[in-house]
Amino acid sequence: MRIVLLAAGFVCVALAVAGAILPLLPTTPFVLLAGWCFARSSPRFHLWLLEHRWLGPYLRNWQDGRGLTRQAKRRALALLWLSLALSAWLAEQAGWLRVLLLIPGAGATWYLLRCKTLETGGPVAAPDRIQKDLH
Repeated sequence: MRIVLLAAGFVCVALAVAGAILPLLPTTPFVLLAGWCFARSSPRFHLWLLEHRWLGPYLRNWQDGRGLTRQAKRRALALLWLSLALSAWLAEQAGWLRVLLLIPGAGATWYLLRCKTLETGGPVAAPDRIQKDLH
């Protein structure tokens, strides 16, 4: 199971980096998923991700209970509903599937809207504090 979680973590990191470049691919969900995978498979890679210059702040803010930025929420919701709309369009023959797609969409939207919102420019956990927490 450790190998699977490590592989999934690295795939998520790659998708997060791609999401930082591509406008329709979100960064935050993939960073959070990578953090979850690494936390359960490799303390070394989890620490690496926490201390990463660009990806670390997403994970640190989430783990410290600060939440997601407004921009991250908007991007995640936009991609969620864009992908659900595309899936519904592709499933034109199965009307029941279109209705079924609303369930995870509504659940994820509810969850994201209820998540704490971190205003941009807010505090970010310092990597040196992370070292102390892990020892």
